This record gives sequence, structure tokens and C-alpha cells, in this order.
Amino acid sequence: MKYAFYPGCAMNATAVTYRKSIEFVAEKIGLELVEINDWNCCGATSGHTKGEWLALSLPARNLALAEKQGLTGEIIIACAACYSRMKHTVHAARESEEVRKKLEEIIGMPYRAVCDVKSFLEVFRRPEFMDACKEKMVRSLKGFKVACYYGCLTSRPKEIVGMEDPEVPVMMDQIVSLTGAEPIEWDFKTECCGASHQVDAPDAARPLVQRVFQNAKAYGAKAIITACPLCNLNLDMREREINKKFGTAFDIPVYQFTQILAVGMGASAKEAALHSHFYPAYDRINDALRKAGEAV
Repeated sequence: MKYAFYPGCAMNATAVTYRKSIEFVAEKIGLELVEINDWNCCGATSGHTKGEWLALSLPARNLALAEKQGLTGEIIIACAACYSRMKHTVHAARESEEVRKKLEEIIGMPYRAVCDVKSFLEVFRRPEFMDACKEKMVRSLKGFKVACYYGCLTSRPKEIVGMEDPEVPVMMDQIVSLTGAEPIEWDFKTECCGASHQVDAPDAARPLVQRVFQNAKAYGAKAIITACPLCNLNLDMREREINKKFGTAFDIPVYQFTQILAVGMGASAKEAALHSHFYPAYDRINDALRKAGEAV
């Protein structure tokens, strides 16, 4: 099955763990991803603060390019911020013909707003892909307790995203469970990680990360699972700093949900990018596999 794919700015850099594992899983289950030609940054956490039209026109250009490329079905987006900006743009263009025409004028190309925007969680949660993933599992992570962390944008706002329960989403939990891993119930699955404020306002943002780790640990998680490059980066890159700053001793690796799927499907450490983390991630998942007589 073919889908348009918007990678966003992080997928070849800080989110290499996400891209490699997405590509491994997609190939395994027959999901063909067609990258949008000449895509641009969606504006993410900075562009949408500089005025409504910039916030809408940057995503609109990508959506229009997909239409131009003949990719008029669904666009899958890996990053929660990119996903949010694209969803808002589609919604705005469909709600107002005046807005749609203004966006066409700004980007200098036709834009019909016919493409729907989906996250990888939404796509993998579909019955046909759940079945395909389950069929490809060759390893078990049974007993591996994980905290599925959605962050604040994947499920909100409900009127734009359409999530059934934006406060207690379960899509990632259901997908990760296919590997035998055991998602825990915890309180911080949709709390904010601080996003880009980890860079410009660290004193205010670091405690947000600290609280996520603290709550995951309190409920017995051995790992945190994400579905966003920025959420993953903020947790993975800051864990050592958080321990030093707050005098904690968190030892919780952070994985993308597609890495967990890839491992279950037999991916090597290289194929799942398990050595491409800031905080060591290989040993913990390998220990979980050894309990089932496996190793990465």
C-alpha cells in the first residue's frame, strides 16, 4: 500500500533512530512510502509564532506539492509538531474557501486541500497493519514494562486531530503490545516535554522532562516509548543532565515505537539504530530479549 511521506527536518539527523526503524518496519509489512519532492520545513515550533499566514503557508506548500506529485490520498508524518501544523492547515483550508485561496496566492501554486494527514500511530493502528505487524513478529519482549509517551501534540486538540480520548490515548500501547512488551498505566503519557523551550528556556523546561522520568519510574517502567523526534530527543539527550541537576538516578532508555516493532520483527541493532542514542539503549532491550532466549 502506497502513502505519501513527509519526513520533516529531523529525520536525517537527530531522528535517525526513527527513520531507520520506520523504513525497516515499512518494508516488512509492505508499506510503500513516497517522499514528497522538494518539501520544506513546516515551521514547527517557530514559524507558527510569526503570524497566522506563515504558520499556514509553510505546511500548505508541502501539501500542495503532494497534490502536484499525484499523492492525493493520505500523507504520513512522523513528527508530532509537523503533524500538528499540517492538520491545522488542512482544517483551516477546508473550513474556509477564502483561506484556501489566500494560501494558493501565498505559495504560488494550486492547493485543493484534498490530502488527509495521518501520524504513523494512526496508520499502524489500522487492523490490516496491526495484523501485518503481528504476523512479522519473530522475537518476544514479554515482561518488558514500558511507558508509552505521546506528548502534548499527537492527541490534541481533539477538534483538529480527532483522537477519541486525547487525555488517555491508547494507540501506541496497542501497537507496542504486539511485541509482547507490557505498556504500563501512568499519569504523564500526554504531558509536554518542553519542546523547543528546552533550548531557549532550559530552567523552565528541564523540570518538565524530570517529571516525565520520575512518573515513569514510579510506575515501574523500564523504558519510555515515543512517537515524535523532538519528544524522543528531549528525553534521550537530557537524561544524564537531569540526573546531575536534580540528584536523581534515572536509568530509563528512550525508544521510538518503531524501534520496538523493528526489534520484534528481527532487526539487528544497526537496523533498529539501537546504538544511535544519547543515553545507552542497546543493553536494556537486549536484556529483555535474553529472557526470552533472544538477543539483538
